[in-house]
Amino acid sequence: MSAAFDYVIVGAGSAGCVLADRLSADGKTSVLVLEFGGSDRSVFIQMPSALSIPMNSAKYDWRYYSEPEEHLGGRRMHTPRGKVLGGSSSINGMVYVRGNPMDFEGWQKQGAAGWDYAHVLPYFRRAETRAEGGDAYRGDEGPLHTQYGRLKNPLYWAFVEAARQAGYPVTDDYNAAQQEGFGRMDMTVHKGRRWSTANAYLKPAMKRPNLKVETHALAERILFEGRRAVGVRYDRGGKRHEVRARREVIVASGPINSPALLKRSGLGPAAELQAHGIEVLHDLPGVGENLQDHLEFYLQMECPQPITLYSAMNPLAKALIGARWLAFRDGLGATNHFESCGFIRSRAGVPYPDIQYHFLPLAVAYDGSSMADRHGYQAHVGPMRSKSRGNVTLRSADPHEAPAIRFNYMSHPDDWAEMRACVRLTREIFAQDALKPYTGKEIQPGADVVTDEQIDTFLARKVESAYHPSCTCRMGANGDPMAVLDPELRVRGLEGLRVVDSSAMPAITTGNLNAPTIMLAEKGADHILGRGMLSPSDLPFVRAENWQSEQR
Repeated sequence: MSAAFDYVIVGAGSAGCVLADRLSADGKTSVLVLEFGGSDRSVFIQMPSALSIPMNSAKYDWRYYSEPEEHLGGRRMHTPRGKVLGGSSSINGMVYVRGNPMDFEGWQKQGAAGWDYAHVLPYFRRAETRAEGGDAYRGDEGPLHTQYGRLKNPLYWAFVEAARQAGYPVTDDYNAAQQEGFGRMDMTVHKGRRWSTANAYLKPAMKRPNLKVETHALAERILFEGRRAVGVRYDRGGKRHEVRARREVIVASGPINSPALLKRSGLGPAAELQAHGIEVLHDLPGVGENLQDHLEFYLQMECPQPITLYSAMNPLAKALIGARWLAFRDGLGATNHFESCGFIRSRAGVPYPDIQYHFLPLAVAYDGSSMADRHGYQAHVGPMRSKSRGNVTLRSADPHEAPAIRFNYMSHPDDWAEMRACVRLTREIFAQDALKPYTGKEIQPGADVVTDEQIDTFLARKVESAYHPSCTCRMGANGDPMAVLDPELRVRGLEGLRVVDSSAMPAITTGNLNAPTIMLAEKGADHILGRGMLSPSDLPFVRAENWQSEQR
């Protein structure tokens, strides 16, 4: 082995950048980060409104696609994963949603002891500096900057008011005590720039001599002596390198690449490994299983007033927005345009929100691939806790070959019922008086799509991933045969190896995944360093009192 470090981290993404900073903070502990992507120095990454460009660029995205989805007419779904410093935090939509407190209560019940809301809230606070100021729930001293948009377009507040008129609560801060309701949406933007974990954590830490970051390094496998992980073999520029980890190897490669790396290293379901000629070091049936994601669709309305972002979609307007952003870091280039949102329950008997809304004053596909030919607006809406489960499997032992991704979207009948509720509940909100001055025809699905069968046909053609794959190396209790990790993120049955990224989640959270992934890495760093955990919070959280009998 050519070199040795105390810790070797595989992946400089949302979690890996946090770990690189926290583990090297004493200036003495040596840390190597291996990242297959390269620099994030691109105006398209740093300018928030350009988010659809890096998400669809082979330079910054792994360009993964699912296997044909049986229940979606055989569609292959794009599964963007960041291949750049900052990982998916450098190509995502910059939406900051911690999740519902009940998500973390659920993690604890599923065997992730110490990951209940009381224990994770202090780590959310440690990570964050909120532009509007901190409080008991929100941080004001962390590296990760968050802020609200300027909400200059009247449609943002009209959407919130329409939801209030429909009988839903308004929440001042969905990232604090009460998630349920409608209000402003947080974003990871700071001084007009995307505030990825590369900007927040990694770049300041790279000034330390004890941290080294190796880009364009493809991890091939983890190296073992007996049952202890001792290093990583990686390819860089066609040359094979091996590096030793004195203390631990930490896999932070994300929900697709982390299980693939474990499997190539001999950790996973024995039959699958043997089918690819991989020697089985540790038969772990849960590796790559339990794949979860959020699906959504866009309910689009025509706007009779020329106030939407459609006016900004022509080449001249885009050039002016870009020029202003380059000069001043403000204007329409400095926002992700998701500035209001909502979280609701789909029916009575659901204890906490299972539907999420992102509101956008433009009728367009999230990835920019298609746009309406007129002024319009839309709600991105979808269920939060699908019962469908998928997996990530190897095609071969070759690290250069993409793994097979099967989400099995919409394979459970409850998913269809929840999606139909999304259509009907959203139409009800859009029909309220607050939006009437701004509402023309329904562009999508179309006013004639009303029966269950018509809605299901629309959904099969038009649902899209919200790009939240997760849970493929989940934490769990002793004795759970499908748990890959213990509650300290250690791979069960082995030494010197942890997985710290969204694959470690026992279950997907209510909302976008960047915030809980960063929290997971903040807490994971304390586990790795063997220091005491932050003191648990005793703050309450709000749950609808009428949830058993009422939908709102």
